[in-house]
Amino acid sequence: MTTIALCQIPVSPEPSANLKRVREALARAEGADLAIFPEATLTRFGGRVAGLAEPLDGPFVTGLSHAAREHGMAVIAGVFEPGDGGGRVHNTAVAIDAEGSIRAAYRKIHLFDSFGAKESELVAPGSRPTVVELAGLRIGLITCYDVRFPELARALVDEGADLFAVIAAWGSGPLKEDHWVTLVRARALENTMWTAAVGQAPNPAESSDGFGVGRSMLVDPLGVVRVDLGTAPGVQLVRIDTEVTAAARHALPCLEHRVLKGQPIVK
Repeated sequence: MTTIALCQIPVSPEPSANLKRVREALARAEGADLAIFPEATLTRFGGRVAGLAEPLDGPFVTGLSHAAREHGMAVIAGVFEPGDGGGRVHNTAVAIDAEGSIRAAYRKIHLFDSFGAKESELVAPGSRPTVVELAGLRIGLITCYDVRFPELARALVDEGADLFAVIAAWGSGPLKEDHWVTLVRARALENTMWTAAVGQAPNPAESSDGFGVGRSMLVDPLGVVRVDLGTAPGVQLVRIDTEVTAAARHALPCLEHRVLKGQPIVK
């Protein structure tokens, strides 16, 4: 089994405050093999991201690496990297092993140009699905709006993922929380895949932007929510048992029953 810490923290506009919160959460997560933090852990979304974006050898990710090594715990967290040279950044999920080495950096593919938001004005999209080996698992990385695109999750399955890590700064609004829960459960169930989904805790004290609904969850391969953190900040340790995956796929071999795998859809 692998023990994972779901680290539902409130995110400040200030990177130094967020790095402090990461360190505090890791101290509470002792005993975990992997700690997962939200999308945009570096800083909140907004016009400041271009000025606060850092390369992966910058102070924020370096601080994450030091903290991972100090606690002997792998870390996944959302940051912003300098982007396409046109003033946009990359919205990146960085994966760091327990020795503090960067093992992968996934640049968010699907940008949130929906519900009146325009992420593409600030963020340049990535293009490559990413699976990383951490804490004895092959983890497929999914960032926020990506979870609405089942073809990305299937691509991660085809690359050998045995866990989805979904990180988010989910926008609040009518039905949005329901969308989050439904989509996370759907990606788990349709792929018979353990899914660890971690969102920002609501943070009205530091921002009124509406990003962060909480509801970090662990969902099992049959779509059952094993843990739901609600809206308050918190750190919850959960266990991933790959034998449960094997049993689910024996009972529900839907991945084996795929007919359209690798085939274009004719319009």
